[in-house]
Amino acid sequence: MDALNDDIAEYMNQLSKGQIQKAYRGIMSFMSGLRTFLEERHPDCTAGSLYSGYMDMTYFAFTPSGLRSYKLKIAIVYLHEKGSFEAWLCGSNRKIQAEYVDFFSRRDTGEYRPSQVTPGGDSIIEVTLSERPDFDSPEDLKREIEKKVLKFAEDIASLLRV
Repeated sequence: MDALNDDIAEYMNQLSKGQIQKAYRGIMSFMSGLRTFLEERHPDCTAGSLYSGYMDMTYFAFTPSGLRSYKLKIAIVYLHEKGSFEAWLCGSNRKIQAEYVDFFSRRDTGEYRPSQVTPGGDSIIEVTLSERPDFDSPEDLKREIEKKVLKFAEDIASLLRV
């Protein structure tokens, strides 16, 4: 096992190259722009604050009005290590989340991955939005994510009405 000093030395070495900072700023800028894009195009929805994370995930909550009454929201998540975007259905608190994990575990959720109740688990159902995002075409990527998030929200709302 590496000592923390060794890990920090490698971290500093990588930072000295400059690519990590540039990539991280680009990801944060894209996520902030995506949040604004969705908020402007969907004023009936609520967009939460951007959570930058610990270089593991970056996300913000996006709550379509149709899910608000169920105390549910969608987290739009960028997973740094995978380099992919996902949408996670989340509850407003752990109790709500556990209830919906149970609810959806007894239903056919189709293409969506139901989660298991685990300590610290954050999602109820997950879907991949973009496995290999093209950050060099940010407007196309925003529209791709928007389309898939809205479909996810509609599908979840349909499952809730059954």
